[in-house]
Amino acid sequence: MARTLGLCAIAITDHETTLGAWPAIRAATGTGVVVVPGVEISTESSQGEIHILGYFVEPNGQGMEERLAELRDARVGRARRMLAKLAALGMPLSWERVRELAAGDSIGRPHIARAMVERGYVSSIEEAFALYIGSQGPAYVDRLRVPPTDAISLIRGAHGVPVFAHPLQATAILPSLVDAGLQGLEVYYPGYSPEEVHFLEDLADRYGLVRTGGSDYHGPRIAGGTLGEATAPYAAVAELRARKSADGKDRE
Repeated sequence: MARTLGLCAIAITDHETTLGAWPAIRAATGTGVVVVPGVEISTESSQGEIHILGYFVEPNGQGMEERLAELRDARVGRARRMLAKLAALGMPLSWERVRELAAGDSIGRPHIARAMVERGYVSSIEEAFALYIGSQGPAYVDRLRVPPTDAISLIRGAHGVPVFAHPLQATAILPSLVDAGLQGLEVYYPGYSPEEVHFLEDLADRYGLVRTGGSDYHGPRIAGGTLGEATAPYAAVAELRARKSADGKDRE
């Protein structure tokens, strides 16, 4: 898809795992598409849920995969508790089917929502979130709370470059993240207006952060952006590499 769209580079930043990046890197051989290995870590802060991206991470750096495995296990326990709540509401779902829908990815609410649509409990993924599994829904279960500073530390320990994902609603926390070692800001994102992009560009420049972009594409059957919908200039790849190298820990 990336090659067909004419993209020069893509990043694989699955939630709480780096394992999807390596098959993508192999698949990209000879295509001209650069694949950046990465991760996305869900965290909680005073501003609510914060997602921290890690670009050019090394999966074995200071036990990163082991720590991510702990976070994935917490996601599994959370998903099982949500299924128990849905069953109590008269909407039983098959755990095996939810796992199949995850297709090896970290199990999350989008997979539960898809299973709900399949069973006819709701008409869309959006309805599942709005009525049942959103933060105010009767089947919602809180996640393991990881501070964003911990995610930044984990990414830097794995020799990666930490970036604040889709930050528009929580920019007040940015100074503290920069103090903790943040290196980039996701400026280009689906749905951001030109004015919002300009605001984030100014923020990135003010704090000396790499301007990145992402479509937040989760595959053809999961709600989210469309591949290539929001892109950053290709120079962002070189800038991220430079931040990694400048840390003196470039193993690429």
